Amino acid sequence: MACSVKTCEAAVIGAGPAGLSAALQLAELGVDARVLDEKPAAGGQLFKQIHKFFGSDRHMAGVRGFEIGRRLLARCRELRIPIHLNTAVWGLFPDNTLGATHDRSALTVAARAVIVATGASENALAFPGWTLPGVMGAGAAQTLVNYHRVRPGTRALVVGAGNVGLIVAYQLLQAGIDVAAVVEGMDEVGGYLVHAAKIRRMGVPLLTRRTILRAEGNGCVQRCTIAAVDDAFRPVPGTEQTFDADLVCIAVGLSPAAELCRALGLAMTYVAELGGRVPAHNESLLTSRPGVWVAGDVSGIEEASSAMEEGKLAAISAAAALGRIDAETESRLAGEVNASLAVLRDGPFGELIARRKAELHRRYRQTCSSPVAPTPAVPACSM
Repeated sequence: MACSVKTCEAAVIGAGPAGLSAALQLAELGVDARVLDEKPAAGGQLFKQIHKFFGSDRHMAGVRGFEIGRRLLARCRELRIPIHLNTAVWGLFPDNTLGATHDRSALTVAARAVIVATGASENALAFPGWTLPGVMGAGAAQTLVNYHRVRPGTRALVVGAGNVGLIVAYQLLQAGIDVAAVVEGMDEVGGYLVHAAKIRRMGVPLLTRRTILRAEGNGCVQRCTIAAVDDAFRPVPGTEQTFDADLVCIAVGLSPAAELCRALGLAMTYVAELGGRVPAHNESLLTSRPGVWVAGDVSGIEEASSAMEEGKLAAISAAAALGRIDAETESRLAGEVNASLAVLRDGPFGELIARRKAELHRRYRQTCSSPVAPTPAVPACSM
C-alpha cells in the first residue's frame, strides 16, 4: 500500500459547518491548516438545508444552508486550505500525528493541533416493519430530495416533531410529496413554532402523544399504523390509526458522532441534553488530550449556526496554543464568539443547552487544561 505524509500546524477532522468554520478561522489567524473528511463532498449537512437560517447577519440570517456551504467552500479556496475528501481518520499517535486512509492508500498527517468536528448521526427507531424499503432517517430523505433531487415516495408519515421532523415535512411538501401526518410522542411539538405553523397551514396534522406501531407492505412500505401513548409511552389499545404511505421518515433525534473521539482515547461523559456521550471539554473546547479540541455536534447537539461558532472558538484556542495570537487577542476573539453563541442559545431550550455546557466546562476545567501538543516527528512510511 502506498503511503503519503502531510505536515501542517493544525488538522481539522470533518468538513461540515463546524470543521470548515474552524479551518477558515485558523487560516485567517495565520495557521497552516488542513481538513480531512471521509465523504466524497465537503459541506456536511449544509447542502441538505434549503431553508433560511435564523439569527443575525453574523449567523448569515436569511441565507439558505446550501448557499452558506458554497460561501464557506469558496472562502476555503481563496485561502488555499487543502480539503482531503474520501479520507477516513482511524487513529492518533502519541505526538498527535493522525493515521488515515485515502482512496485505499495510507495517509499520515503530522499536526500540532487537531480539531475533531465529526458532527452527529441520526437515532434509529425499531418497530415491526422498520427494515422495509421506504423507512429511512429524515436526513436520508433530505439527501435524496434536496441534494439528489429524487423523490423517495409519494405519501409520507414523519415520526418526530422536533426541528428536523418539521423542516423535513415541509421540504417533502415542497418536493411534491404528500405528508399524511407528523407524529410526536411528547405532549407538545418540540421544534420551533414557526416551522410547525408552516406545515399546519398546508393541512398536515400534528399528532402529539402518538407513536408508530408498525409499517407493512409487500416488499416495501405501503401502510403504517400509529397509536396514542400513555404517560409511560406505552401504546393505548383502541387508539390505532392506519395511513396509506410508502415513505416513513424517522426524526427522533441525533447523537454525537463521537466514535473517533473514543478511539482517540479522549475522556468521555454522558449529558442527556447534549445528545448522549460527548468528549469532556472545557470552555475553549479543549479535550482531555493535549492539542486536541472538539467543535460542533460532536461536542453536543445544536443547530448548524452554533456549530459554526464553536468551530471558530476551537480554532481561536488552537491558534493561541500554537503561538499565533497573544492572550489578549484570544480573549477578545473568544468573547465575540461566546456573545454570538449566547444569542443563538436564547430561549428555553437553548438556555438548557447553555447551562449543561457551562456545567461540563466547570467540571473539566482542570482535566482539559494542557493546550500545546509536542512538535510531531514526521513518520516514515514503508507500506
